[in-house]
Amino acid sequence: MTLQKKATIVSSSVAAFLTLMKFAVGLLSGSVAVLASAVDSILDMFVSLFNYFAITNSEKPADDEFNYGRGKIEALASVIEGVIISMSGLFLLYTAVKKYFSGETSSYLDISLIVMIISLFITIGLVAYLNAVAKKTNNMVIKADALHYKTDVWVNGAVLFSIVAVYLTGYEIVDILVGAAISIYIIYSAYELIEEGILVLLDRALEDEISEKIIDIIHNEKVVNDHHFLKTRTAGNDNFVEVHLVFDCLISLMEAHKASDRIEEKITTLDSTKNWVINIHMDPYDDSEINNQENCIIERI
Repeated sequence: MTLQKKATIVSSSVAAFLTLMKFAVGLLSGSVAVLASAVDSILDMFVSLFNYFAITNSEKPADDEFNYGRGKIEALASVIEGVIISMSGLFLLYTAVKKYFSGETSSYLDISLIVMIISLFITIGLVAYLNAVAKKTNNMVIKADALHYKTDVWVNGAVLFSIVAVYLTGYEIVDILVGAAISIYIIYSAYELIEEGILVLLDRALEDEISEKIIDIIHNEKVVNDHHFLKTRTAGNDNFVEVHLVFDCLISLMEAHKASDRIEEKITTLDSTKNWVINIHMDPYDDSEINNQENCIIERI
């Protein structure tokens, strides 16, 4: 089992435990903030399970049906996760507004306080673990999961503040305001996940820094006269590069092929955590401009 899959199983298990604990106390106490955290944990659990499915499928090799693999499932998972997080935020905002107009009060605040302290420390540990996995694998789904649980740290901290404030002052408006603030923060945090996933689905090019390094590698190859039609994109753990290399029209195919191999090898060293799929087209002249073929005419004897 890959490290990515293990990470999703760990996060799903932790979310399930936190869901049961928070949901029971949230319903018992009537605290909007605790209930908000409970709903968020429920969504965490389902999102982590979905991430496991996404990673499992994205790791399948390319085949006759999916010639380029299934790497974009990760981006799709990121978009879906962001949408789910946004929906949960809207629901929590509705719950806070409802409590404000209904005049409900919180109870069992001492139990709520203990539960949220436990939840906070567990979530901090989980975020540290997911960040370590994301750093090793550079996996988009794990990065999204880590970001998601990182927002939970702030959520749990805000809930703790709410419980203490209501316990000391008796002002239920604190619970309502904290619950509403958490919901807005959750919606805001989802934007980055949705944006990143959509850009990958739209085949956004690799970062400018990577593209510039690829161009430098090409220009440093002496037998290459020029290049054009450079295209890059990413999907899952794969980086795709396509480019036309312009050689002298008298160069041998073997020499041009060796130069292309050297370029490919250097490009793959730019990020060893990624699988590079490189397609190089070798041109005897610059076919990006009309009539350039006239500059490379070999007389036949």
